[in-house]
Order: sequence, then structure tokens, then C-alpha cells
Amino acid sequence: MVFRSVKVAVFIDGCYWHGCPEHYVPPKTNSGYWSEKVVRNVNRDRDTDERLREAGWLVLRFWEHEPSDACADKIAVTVLARRPGGTTCGD
Repeated sequence: MVFRSVKVAVFIDGCYWHGCPEHYVPPKTNSGYWSEKVVRNVNRDRDTDERLREAGWLVLRFWEHEPSDACADKIAVTVLARRPGGTTCGD
């Protein structure tokens, strides 16, 4: 998701495809290929984060296993705080 007006980029990363430290399990078949693919994904994620930050964006990343309501709350608070005037929920 992108909140262009406040320069917030949100990514929800899959545990397998992005190498979650809690849940990633290396594949049993063709492990070399798939493990290298995940490493490339992780490296691309870090490069994307760096490029966005250099361009003035705030990057939020969440894992697929994180509670969606907690993620949504953090996104909402962050986006609202970056709006002119910095209003938050309940203000």
C-alpha cells in the first residue's frame, strides 16, 4: 500500500517468500534454488527500503503472521501523524 500524500509505503511480507526469522523453513526439494530465491527477495526488500528512505519515504513492513488489526492500527497512527498538523485518532 502507498499513502502518497504522506510518503508512507506499507509492505506485508509472506513468511516463506521473504525469509521470516520465526517461520521460514527451508524447502526439502530443490532447496538450493528456492533458498537462493528467498535470499534474493530479502536483498531486494532491503534495497527497496533504502531507496524509498533516500527519497523521503517512511517504510512500514509487517509479516503475514502479525495480527491484521495491530498492523492496521500502526498504519493508521503513522499516516495520521504524518499529515499536516499531525492529528491522530481521537484528536
